[in-house]
Amino acid sequence: MTELAWISNAISTARPQAMGALLRYFRDLDAAEEAFQDACLRALKNWPKNGPPRDPAAWLIFVGRNSGIDAVRKRSKQAPLPEEDQISDLEDAESDIAERLDGAHYRDDILRLLFICCHPDLPATQQIAVALRIVSGITVKQIARAFLVGESAMEQRITRAKARIADAGVPFETPGAVERSERLAAVAAMVYLIFNEGYSTNSGEAPARAPLCEEAIRLARLLLRLFQTEPEIMGLTALLLLQHARAPARFDDNGEIVLLEDQDRSRWSRKMIDEGLALVDKALRHQKPGPYQVQAAIAALHARAAKPEDTDWTEIDLLYSLLEQMQPSPVITLNRAVAVAKVRGPEAALAMIEPLGERLSGYFHFFGLKGGLLMQLGRGEEARVAFDRAIALANTAAEAAHIRMHIDRLIKDGAAKATAKTAR
Repeated sequence: MTELAWISNAISTARPQAMGALLRYFRDLDAAEEAFQDACLRALKNWPKNGPPRDPAAWLIFVGRNSGIDAVRKRSKQAPLPEEDQISDLEDAESDIAERLDGAHYRDDILRLLFICCHPDLPATQQIAVALRIVSGITVKQIARAFLVGESAMEQRITRAKARIADAGVPFETPGAVERSERLAAVAAMVYLIFNEGYSTNSGEAPARAPLCEEAIRLARLLLRLFQTEPEIMGLTALLLLQHARAPARFDDNGEIVLLEDQDRSRWSRKMIDEGLALVDKALRHQKPGPYQVQAAIAALHARAAKPEDTDWTEIDLLYSLLEQMQPSPVITLNRAVAVAKVRGPEAALAMIEPLGERLSGYFHFFGLKGGLLMQLGRGEEARVAFDRAIALANTAAEAAHIRMHIDRLIKDGAAKATAKTAR
């Protein structure tokens, strides 16, 4: 890993805890962000020289707090500004001090930060978007992609959310038990999107973005400790574990995507699968089904299949049907179509997704699936058009390469048919 890569990875991993602590100190999102960004700049200057601190989060909190205090004093002019070396000594001594910070003092800062970003004064879409930006540092472009909206629209959404938090005078304290329960759905959705942002990557970026998945799982476990009898949080945690368990088998040696049915299942993490399956079973015993539990149950069916042909696609189709009722979405219908193709054939699946074309006109996976179904039906020219559109919408090089593989197959099939026709 390059020098810049390990620094970026360390900062990304430390961001939620550092931002949470800085927000506790300054009680202002913009001030906390500015302090954190300044700490990151100093890390880029200091860490290559002195090496990484044993606790990057503590280092960033310490430096960010000093930077924020410096900024406040400059603005207020209520006190003389100390010399730079009194505020922030960037030699090894600072790392030693930072690493002795009492972890217990800010261990719940991440949760506090989540609840503030998911305050009920904000619409749900703004809650999730601002939390993704503030807590995880995901770019506006990446968040917009997750929401299937334009980048400028998402930028405005986040700006409005931050302004609304500031104007509402939101108390920067962890809410009580009742209010925590009311905000739980928004927080769970935000954690799920953090995971998806880390999961939707290519092989080259996977090592650097894996901490997003790991952070989402950590946050889900934290929520589960606070809400131990909530089946939807059990389902969320199970879903993330079962999905992340497949990570080692998702790309081949050339960095290309390996579809679920082609993955080497011996590479799946058995430990994560066992933990996820236990949580699914525990959640379902509560008999209070919800969207995360249903998605986890689908993932569990894949995890329990020793071979692809053992997968219970009929049950998966039924579960997606239930999910459609709970949470109507064209993406859910698109996912269900994969199961329908296995159970009732590609023609039935194609008929199911055709009405989704307008709503998913900018969605890579829609055209990838459509092209695959058309190819199965022998409609090569139409499949080629769909695949070309999928390549244009690909989010990663691996996605584009996967579609090009299908196009190459179409070209070979066409050449073979032409040769056979000439021979006759």
